[in-house]
Amino acid sequence: MGFGQGLSGLNAAAQNLDVIGNNIANSGTVGFKTATTTFADVYANSSIGLGTAVTGINQRFTVGTLSTTGNQFDMAIDGPKGLFRVEDTSGNVLYTRNGQFFADKDSYIVNAQGQRLTGFQPNGTTPVPIMVPVGNIAPVATTTITTRTNLDATEEVPTAAFDPDNAASYNHSLPITVYDSLGNSHQLTQYFVKTTPATSTWTVHYRLDGNLIPTSVAPTPTPVTLSFDAGGALTTTPTAATITVTPAATAAVAAPLTLSIDYNNSTQFGGPFAPNFTQSGSTTGEYASMAIASDGEIVASYTNGETQAFGYLALADFKNLQGLKAVGGNAWAETSDSGQPVIGRPGENSFATIVGQAVEESNVDLSQELVNLIIAQRTYQSNAQAIKTQDQVMQTLINMR
Repeated sequence: MGFGQGLSGLNAAAQNLDVIGNNIANSGTVGFKTATTTFADVYANSSIGLGTAVTGINQRFTVGTLSTTGNQFDMAIDGPKGLFRVEDTSGNVLYTRNGQFFADKDSYIVNAQGQRLTGFQPNGTTPVPIMVPVGNIAPVATTTITTRTNLDATEEVPTAAFDPDNAASYNHSLPITVYDSLGNSHQLTQYFVKTTPATSTWTVHYRLDGNLIPTSVAPTPTPVTLSFDAGGALTTTPTAATITVTPAATAAVAAPLTLSIDYNNSTQFGGPFAPNFTQSGSTTGEYASMAIASDGEIVASYTNGETQAFGYLALADFKNLQGLKAVGGNAWAETSDSGQPVIGRPGENSFATIVGQAVEESNVDLSQELVNLIIAQRTYQSNAQAIKTQDQVMQTLINMR
């Protein structure tokens, strides 16, 4: 019977050596999870036992070290709960912790095996392959301008009648770039003229692309009056002025611009002219790059400075991770033992968060694996010695005849 026990030990030790060797070989594989061999003794009708057998290969789903790559498509799962969900072109779904991705010729985010990363559309609930929106983003006409400025209380009233071409006829000017419905840029200039020192009143005139409003076009109202109290606070109500102007015709006619210019929180203190403004429009923009937030939101950036969220990453989890079937390519497939996947967004329902431009390294502990290798080698040698000893015993018995 010793031969059987020894052979079972050799086979089990050989499989263990294979597992350890595979761990060591994949110590540099992104997203790889360490495997361990489990054994059980074998009994028949004898209390001595019939040796050992490998009962399973389990994987340790602890989190590996996160390393920054700088690649906009790379991503790492920062926590134990969550697997990337990928689909091949036939719709077969696999799961992986390898976050090395890139955009293919069709603008899908894929891995080295060509499997497409899946996620949710902005208002979707079913995961679908993620496509990068590489087209242009539509222009947005300017509708709102917010001007926050300090008008110097010590300024004198200009003596000359207002003339935008005469700097002595106004106190300050503020040029702002605005955009029409076609994305064409226009320069709107605001001219601030102090009119009544005693009541701290200023008027604001406007000029678009060098044309004084309303000399060449018909806006309402103009000019705008701004009044301040003795403490320098704006008292004009409402604080916003609305002007409507039709830009000069180009090759294509844009819609008229209706601009709400808000001066709320502007002041008149004894200090220098200090303008600060924002405007709501933008020209057309080309796709520039992609970024992923910790909550899995995927955001595209465009050359016009605008950003646009186009989806959320989908993560999967299973009740029994050990029930997943390893299929190669650092991926796993669902089985009846694993149960059906639970799909969700990063950071929700205890799912891990995401780190963009990073990957999760293998969780293999090389030092421990080398120790395991020595132990497995000695186990193999010991079983080989047991077989050799049993053979010597048999030879002794044979020679007794």
